Amino acid sequence: MPSVPYGWYAVLRSGELRPGKVVSLHYFGRALIAFRGADGQPAVRDAHCPHYGAHLGVGGKVVDGTVECPFHGWRFDADGRCVKAPFAVRTPKVSIGGYPVREHSGLVFVYAGPGEPSWEVPDIPETTSQEFAQPIDDTCRARIHVQEMRENIVDESHFHFIHGQSEPPVQDLQPDGPFAEVRGRISRRVLGWDIDNTFDAFMYGPGVMVVRTHGPVLSVTAVALTTPIDDRTSELRMLYYIRKPSRLPFLVPALKLVFRAEALGEVREEVRIWDHKIHQPRPVLLPHEKGIKALRRWYAQFYPSDAPAEGLPDLPSPSRSDFSTPLP
Repeated sequence: MPSVPYGWYAVLRSGELRPGKVVSLHYFGRALIAFRGADGQPAVRDAHCPHYGAHLGVGGKVVDGTVECPFHGWRFDADGRCVKAPFAVRTPKVSIGGYPVREHSGLVFVYAGPGEPSWEVPDIPETTSQEFAQPIDDTCRARIHVQEMRENIVDESHFHFIHGQSEPPVQDLQPDGPFAEVRGRISRRVLGWDIDNTFDAFMYGPGVMVVRTHGPVLSVTAVALTTPIDDRTSELRMLYYIRKPSRLPFLVPALKLVFRAEALGEVREEVRIWDHKIHQPRPVLLPHEKGIKALRRWYAQFYPSDAPAEGLPDLPSPSRSDFSTPLP
């Protein structure tokens, strides 16, 4: 699998990119910077100055909506063009590379892929709604491909061993071009209470997923942001928006404490497993484990057309010997 599937990825929360500041980033195997241009809109560009290689995020500063190199004072605008080079008779016609950028839902998105994007990530209304509390923000990194992070939501059997469900959930993945939806149910016991919640997972390309969990006790919208760091490591940033109880809004801090105690430890356990697993192009799947195959078929559209396809034949019901014999 190519390390960077084509699509939109969130690289910052909007509040992390303050006007007049340069933020250093490292995604897609590249050193990057982010800053706001003269119009206040975010720009994400390559980090190194083409003049003599200085890192624009280490000592660089924003001057009149441009980023100024700390070494020799060259300036680059939000489109990456050099607009000033001190002591030069003519401003050099050079640029620093970058990405198409969108900002909404409290996030800064970049598009990684050839040409201009042909689709957009829709607004996520919970991120600005007064009905939801400020999010729990949890970020971790693992030695795993972003596709396998996404496969986690359709891995039916792991819901029993990691998330405490009695049986693997029945799920149905519905693809719609670069979007897909998965519906399911989460049933478990939390602090002595039996919780039975439905969930809807909306996937917007390879890097953004919104999971809405609805229940009588707790309703949460989880914004799952998966972004490649390099060809070996990926980042998972989870933003959990808890709906405020309409008549008891003062319970939000307690609900956050319960959620942190119950959910974040499970995420850490998954990350620990991811950090040591290997990719199986032809996994030995049980008859009820249909989600991984379905997601891989949908996810294949985000790779170059000449990328090798993974073989995922329909599998018969396994016999006892199937568990020790890899697929050819």
